Amino acid sequence: PFSPFKKRRRKLPKYLVELSYTSAGSAGVFKDGGSKRRAEAEKLVQSLGGTVECVYFAFGEVDLFAICDLPDNVSAATLALATAGSGAITGKTTVLLTPEEIDAATAKSVSYTPPGQ
Repeated sequence: PFSPFKKRRRKLPKYLVELSYTSAGSAGVFKDGGSKRRAEAEKLVQSLGGTVECVYFAFGEVDLFAICDLPDNVSAATLALATAGSGAITGKTTVLLTPEEIDAATAKSVSYTPPGQ
């Protein structure tokens, strides 16, 4: 039931996290397995006030893909710094936008002059 006093849960921004393991990181995954690494990722993201939607390991340049909900860009930066600072991982974080957010962006009017014009 609807309650006007019930705190409305704010939808958190989504981030795509792409990680590549160094040789030491790969050795750790080989020792611990994928489930333990997922649990550690969930623990890290939860400590920042977020949740992990999914985690996938992959072949190729990127070893792990995760989609996370985090409170803000500062939390995403903290996540990136913590993982990169370990020396076991290199990575990249991309802010994900919903189609509705793109709709809102295209509805805004803006004044812009391209360089050289």
